[in-house]
Parts: sequence; C-alpha cells; structure tokens
Amino acid sequence: MTRTPALTDPSAPAPATASTHPSAPGPDTGPRIDAEPGATSRATAATGPDPDPETGAEAEAEAGPGVWEELVTSALLGTDRRPPPGGERGPGASAALLDAAAAETVRRRAGLRPARAARRPEPAPEDPRPPLPAAAARRLTALLADRPGAAGGGRRGSAPDLMELLPQWLATANARGFAAPPQALPALLDAARGRTDLRPAALTFAGPRALWLARLNPDWRFALRATPGAGTALPGSDATERVRGLWDEGLFAERVTLLASLRARDPAGARELLASTWATERAEDRLMFLDSLRTGLAAADEPFLEQALADRSRNVRATAAELLSALPHSALAARMAARAATCVSLDRTLTPPAIAVEAPHECDAGMERDGVVAKPPAGRGERSWWFGQLVEAAPLATWPTRLAGRTAEEIVALPVSDGWRNELHAAWCRAAVRQRDGVWARALLGAPTAPEAGGPGAVSLAERAKLLGTLSAGERAEWVAGFIATHGLSEAFQLLGMCGVPWATPLGRAVVDALNIARDAGSYPWSFSGVMGLAERCLDPSEANRLDGLLAIPDEPEDASPGAGGYWAEAFQRLVTTLRLRAAMAGELGAVS
Repeated sequence: MTRTPALTDPSAPAPATASTHPSAPGPDTGPRIDAEPGATSRATAATGPDPDPETGAEAEAEAGPGVWEELVTSALLGTDRRPPPGGERGPGASAALLDAAAAETVRRRAGLRPARAARRPEPAPEDPRPPLPAAAARRLTALLADRPGAAGGGRRGSAPDLMELLPQWLATANARGFAAPPQALPALLDAARGRTDLRPAALTFAGPRALWLARLNPDWRFALRATPGAGTALPGSDATERVRGLWDEGLFAERVTLLASLRARDPAGARELLASTWATERAEDRLMFLDSLRTGLAAADEPFLEQALADRSRNVRATAAELLSALPHSALAARMAARAATCVSLDRTLTPPAIAVEAPHECDAGMERDGVVAKPPAGRGERSWWFGQLVEAAPLATWPTRLAGRTAEEIVALPVSDGWRNELHAAWCRAAVRQRDGVWARALLGAPTAPEAGGPGAVSLAERAKLLGTLSAGERAEWVAGFIATHGLSEAFQLLGMCGVPWATPLGRAVVDALNIARDAGSYPWSFSGVMGLAERCLDPSEANRLDGLLAIPDEPEDASPGAGGYWAEAFQRLVTTLRLRAAMAGELGAVS
C-alpha cells in the first residue's frame, strides 16, 4: 500500500514574509508542491490565470467544501485504499495526490479576503536601568526554563531545583538595579502567573515593559491589577485630581493598590481618602481598605478607628479593635487594660507568690464594641475565650504595675494558679507580637536550651516562631542555633523559616551538624527533606567547601533504614552543588555572596 506524507491545513493565510518560491514553503503552507518535477506547472494549470467571477464560482462549486478533507483522508489511508478525488489507483496516485493538494492550497488561500489591518500598539516604554551582564542573562534563561516536577514523584537526584532559586536570583538582581532582558519578559511573566510568591519581585525586575505586554495578553493581566490605574504609574502627590478620579472610578483591585501605595508615602492623605467614601463602601471592601492602615499605623489614626468600632460589620469592628490595641496609648487600649487588670492579680498568700486569674463572667456590650468576640469557637470555653482576648489587647506595660513592679522575665517565671498558665502566656505572646515588644518576646521565648523549649510548654513552637519575628536578625539566628544544638531539627522547621537569608554562620553550622548527626544515627533522610531544602536556599554559599567531607556514602548502622546512606550522600551532593551554583549566580550579578 502506498503511503503519502500527512497534509496540513492551509486555510490560514501565509505570513507576509513567507517565500512563495515552490522550493521554500512557509511554515504552514501545506504540502510541498515540488514533490516531483512539473508539480508547480500542474498546480498552476489547475488554478489557471485569474478567473472571472463565473469561472471562480464554477471552481468553488466543483471543489466543494470537503475536498481538503478527502485529500487528507487519502493521505492517511493510502492511495491504494482511498485514491485521491478524481484520481485512480496506480503508481501515479501519490503524485496526483500531492498535485491536487498543492492546487487546493493555492485555491483556498487565493480565496481568502485580507483582514483589516489592526492599529499598531504604542512602542514599549524605555527601561532606564542598566542591562544584565551577559552571564547573568544566560543564567536567568536557564532558571526560567526549568520546570519543577518533570521527573515525577521519585528521588530528586543531585541536581539543584532551579525554580526554587529564582526568587533569590530576582531579589539580588533587584537589589543591584538591573533591567530585565526584553526577550526574557514573556517567560518571566509566565512564571509569575503560576507562582504568586514570585509576583512582587518579578514585576519589579520586569519594569514598565511588563505592563506594556500585560495590556496585550490577557494571561498577564495580574500585572495590571498589581499597579494602580490599569498599569499606569501611580499619580504623583501633586496630582490630586488623578488620585481622586482613580479612587472614585477605579476597579476594586486598583483602589486597594492605590490606597496601599498612598498609605506608604502619605499616611494621612490615604486615611482622609478612605474616610471620604467610608459610609458608602461595601462591608467586604471596608475590611480590605481598613487593613491597609497597618502600614504607618500611628496615633493620628485613632479617631477614624474609634468610629470604625461602631461599624455594622463584625469583621470590620474586630479589625479596627486590633489596630487600636496595637497603639498602646489609645483609649481602647486603656479600656482593655482596665478590664484585663481585674482578671489578673498577685496572690501573696502563696509561697512563692503566684498569679491568680478570675476570667470574666459575661461579655457585655462595651466589650463587644471594643472587638471582643462573644461566641467562642467549638471546643473552647466562653470565659477562657473572653479572657484571652482581653489580655491580648491590653498594653503589656499594664503588668509590671499590676504585679508589684516585676520585670517581664520575672512575671513570666511566676507560677499561675488553677491551670491558667497556658492561656495567660499564649495571650501575652499574641500581645507581644501585636505590639512588637522585644522585651516581652525574649521573656516568653526563654532560653533556647531550656528543656521545655522542645516540648509542648506554655508557649508553642508556632507562637515562638511569631515571637522571633519581633527580634533582630542576629538574635533570631542565635536563638534558633541554640535550639537546634539542644533539641535537634525535628521541631525546628518553623523556626528556621523566621531567620534571615543567608543564615548566619553559627546557625548554618548548627543545621549542618544536626543533619550530620541524623545521618550517622541512621535516620530516614526524607524526614529531613524540608530542612535540607531550606538549607539549599538559605545556607551561606561559603559553607560549600566545608561540606565536601559529607559527600561519601557512610557505613550504615544495623538498625538504619535500607539505602539511607545513599540517599544522604545524594542529598548532601545536591546541597553542595546548589550552594556553589548560588555563589556563581551572585558573582554573575556582581553581588557579594
């Protein structure tokens, strides 16, 4: 049976730059019409000179709408089983099929009416930032070309995960002030579309040309939503009318972005803008707008937030109360301090003295107005629920005065009667995080080497992680390093996520030492895959040479999981390779590792 090449649909017009020479068809010109000598002449003979209207109509009727489909069917089934339309089986059937296809291609394209030319887009704006060094541009292309998960759910191997290095690369490139290569913008926008965590850094790096492209491709509209005015620059502080127009007529996402941007540079102006339309906004919109006041929160915001305490939306009232409680000198903070103080006292009849707790017996209207939620979640007692909210919202300066002038450390060390310790300390943790109080955070964290730091304790690991956020980067790293040295890595993942990148040398070495101890103990390597992934992204690249001794496959203890040594060696090899790659990336961008 004779087979012929598959045919492609020629119904779309050829590009204007495509050659019409028979030996150089365009990328979508259907079958080659030079399949044998004379094919071109036969195609021309089939179409003839420019037909008059009647001849054209007869040709259209003769060809019929299904001729191309019949030719495709003949090509797929073979001319022995299905001869071409008007042809016969035999040695010349294949050539006849190609001739007919060439003629049909020309006929169909000649019959298309040209579309009206669209208006050309405005030229892309210039990006004044310096271009990337050539090596860094090549690295960016490699990072964007990597697709995670291509190998399925098996072993990762020793190759670095390039997509996980892209956020760090973007942060370094933005810090150096480089402009994105124009040819990399589509891939960069595609990556940001799929990963919302990449969007802020990716759009900063992409610059104004990303917004220009986003107007032309609906898949990239997220870039317009991230910038006020549908991709236009934020109006300057002197353009009051433009700001007002965008606030009154813009889409919700544009208004949120406008308010956040304005709040960052003119807190009072942003608050006044919000107050001007507050009464007419929807409840869900008021909640989002109110959240923007977290930026630059100050005593000047108190009158507006006090008014919001009377809002008809419970969520709006709760958010306003939370913001007011973060202002330690606000009227709400004073009211909450008075309520909380009646619940906590020092029982001097005990030796040593202890904190006595008497939780509120009701949630009155005043408490609800000040943001206390009356109904507790499932499984929670009402009185403990109300008590926790009062203590959380009270200024931490309340307690030294209330508890005989003791310091935060001394107060935290006091015993608490009747099983209220966990509830009281958890509320103090939330207050320290809300009020950004480092003194109380240190007292509640305690020593990282304390036995209870690795157990349930009064302060959970999740609460400790939040407390660490109130400390400086150096203090965080020092505390977590001490925690890992004492308690190992099994509970350290949340804490490591709060530390600055790259990790300080003591922290990085504590992590590597703990991984080495786990390997020597025959532990399952995949139990530490999360920490190993963090180490790849956060360990200082200068530590790579120190890890060379961990690349060999160790002798496995008798009780070790089978094959664990090979997995550990592979994981350390990937770690070392990734660290050296990060060092190379930093060097290409001209940054210090």
